[in-house]
Amino acid sequence: MSSQTQLLSRALNRRTILRVVGAAGAGALMLPRLTRAGPNLSSPQEQLVAFPEKTELILRTDRPPQLETPLHYFREDFTPNDAFYVRWHLEGIPTSIDPSAFRLQIGGHVEKPASLSMNDLRTQFEPFSVIAVNQCSGNSRSCFEPRVPGGQWRNGAMGNARWTGVRLRDLLDRSGVKAGAVDVSFEGLDRAPIVATPRFAKALAIDHARDGEVLVAYAMNGAALPMLNGYPLRLVVPGWYATYWVKALSEITVLSEKFHGFWMDKAYRIPNTPNANEDPEHLAPETVPISRMSLRSLFVRPEPGEQLKRGTPFEVQGLAFDSGYGIQRVEVSTNDGASWQMAQLDPELGKYSWRRWRLPWLPAASGKQRFRVRAFNRSGEQQTTALWNRSGFMRNVIEQTEVEVL
Repeated sequence: MSSQTQLLSRALNRRTILRVVGAAGAGALMLPRLTRAGPNLSSPQEQLVAFPEKTELILRTDRPPQLETPLHYFREDFTPNDAFYVRWHLEGIPTSIDPSAFRLQIGGHVEKPASLSMNDLRTQFEPFSVIAVNQCSGNSRSCFEPRVPGGQWRNGAMGNARWTGVRLRDLLDRSGVKAGAVDVSFEGLDRAPIVATPRFAKALAIDHARDGEVLVAYAMNGAALPMLNGYPLRLVVPGWYATYWVKALSEITVLSEKFHGFWMDKAYRIPNTPNANEDPEHLAPETVPISRMSLRSLFVRPEPGEQLKRGTPFEVQGLAFDSGYGIQRVEVSTNDGASWQMAQLDPELGKYSWRRWRLPWLPAASGKQRFRVRAFNRSGEQQTTALWNRSGFMRNVIEQTEVEVL
């Protein structure tokens, strides 16, 4: 390993990143350090990598970087910034940003277009925080059968954080939205190497954009956003999939007509059917843009393949979350669905946060055991027994994991 690689593979602070990138070129930031295959991963071929500002994460792709959070980090209320998963769409991601020169542009169908510095955002607007799960639309895609193309995530393309910044509503009000506004679009600093590739842009309806919960965040868990998670600004859309959480946010445009773009009209669409379900042999004829997150619960302890000791008490742990209705209860089966027990729920951190759950269990017999978990929310929804769609989106089936009791 070269000395440059060793330097760049450490978890660097932002000042060090900017200094190194300035000396070695923009591509240097993206040079990872490959390490061993991690324990209890889904495949022996999976590798752990350490990018700048990041601990060792599971490598899915490197251009653009897609890095998955190992399961054990989900035993905490908040996902550490250095362990938070990474997902970019275009290869040309920002690797060096001067915060003193950066400006957030607000324009379009407004009375007063604005160009706001980071200092403006921090000093001229009331700070607002929300605890919310950020989850990739394709989280757990590798579990779909039959298999579908796309990043083969396990369950680690998500994280829970406290996001702090400025309400989008306050920014729009400052610029004066004109009558007749329909949508608001958002673009970041990432670019494709081929000019013809559509820029990554998403849009929200004007009423959603002004609901007081959508946030332009400059902090994550009390610290500046990591470069790979969208420094210096990221759109936060609580309860919606992360495709709308535009990273390195640089442009906000109010529109007097419906937004049209590749990443809304062609990509990130789901069958217009209940629970976005379709038959592999008979695909749904109509699709709509993905939006609100599905109800989910999953195991974080034990991990798949973990060995437990007979007669030794063990605490089964997991997470449950939805799009903001709130978790009502979680049920766990330790005998492959033959019977179910109510899990204990930890205190609620906020309607958009995940809620941790626990179940004490005493392994009474040796052999393999299969656990199942299902969640119910306050709107009456519950997890499904089967789900498939062509894009591998919105997985919310009853989860299972298998352990061996010795």
